[in-house]
Amino acid sequence: VQLVESGGGLVQPGGSLRLSCTGSGFIFSSYWMYWMRQAPGKGLEWVSYINPDGGSTYYADSVKGRFTISRDNAKNTLLLQMNSLKPEDTALYYCASKEPSTPIDEYDYWGQGTQVTVSS
Repeated sequence: VQLVESGGGLVQPGGSLRLSCTGSGFIFSSYWMYWMRQAPGKGLEWVSYINPDGGSTYYADSVKGRFTISRDNAKNTLLLQMNSLKPEDTALYYCASKEPSTPIDEYDYWGQGTQVTVSS
């Protein structure tokens, strides 16, 4: 099983990035998919998540209206379009997956993370 993130980098405030996460070794279309992040010196927080068929999406208040989560189950890919980036969005971003039966606050698989740095 693998989740591999890509798309991070250095961007100026107000800029955009698109993160991608590709899954393999599990039935991607059966899993809820999450974007999580951890800023320097802070705990892990969830950013956004999407249900297995992509019909329902959820966002943390801090990113609502700026980030858009989506998925392409045919390509086993999860995306996060991030617009109007702020310095406080700087963090290591992870994708994670979870079967519907997995208990709350537990996740089945994690990626290795991709760094997003927002700075002028």
